[in-house]
Amino acid sequence: MRIIAGEYKGRQLKAVPGRMTRPTTDKVKEAVFQIMGPFFDGGNALDLFAGSGGLGIEALSRGIDRTIFVDKSPQAIHIINENLQKLDLVSRSEVFRADAFRALQAAAKRQLSFQLVLLDPPYGKVKLEELLQKMLDLNLVTTNTWVYCEHDLSEQLPVAHPRLAIVKQASYGGTICTTIYKVK
Repeated sequence: MRIIAGEYKGRQLKAVPGRMTRPTTDKVKEAVFQIMGPFFDGGNALDLFAGSGGLGIEALSRGIDRTIFVDKSPQAIHIINENLQKLDLVSRSEVFRADAFRALQAAAKRQLSFQLVLLDPPYGKVKLEELLQKMLDLNLVTTNTWVYCEHDLSEQLPVAHPRLAIVKQASYGGTICTTIYKVK
């Protein structure tokens, strides 16, 4: 695993050992960030189900000011912290061990909003549609926020939604599907 572009391009990241997490491949990461605008002009990102933190760190490398990383796994939290320390990104990040829905509630209490949301949950264990609606209900996203969802092909995400517009939906390798929304 490596960072594809930006300030930390080419730097290696440590992966969470075992089969409980599946890192987003470099090919998928590159394609996704090219769609969302290869570089960001500041803003906040939320990396839910962060695993090793690869997506959120990629966003920091590409110009996001600050990223909040959330994962339930103690092992993942440890790896995220190691990767952030190795790249000297601790001051531009927060790391929380929490359930995704609880993390959204906590962010709303702090009146945070995000310009980028990265959702890569374990396949079949979280209903992304419910998670998306919760983010909208809690006003965690603003007009023009990018929302990236990685999911199993069998999970159908909303195509028509009053506040979400699909920018791109693609399949990689027959099992991974990505849906990128822009908030209206």
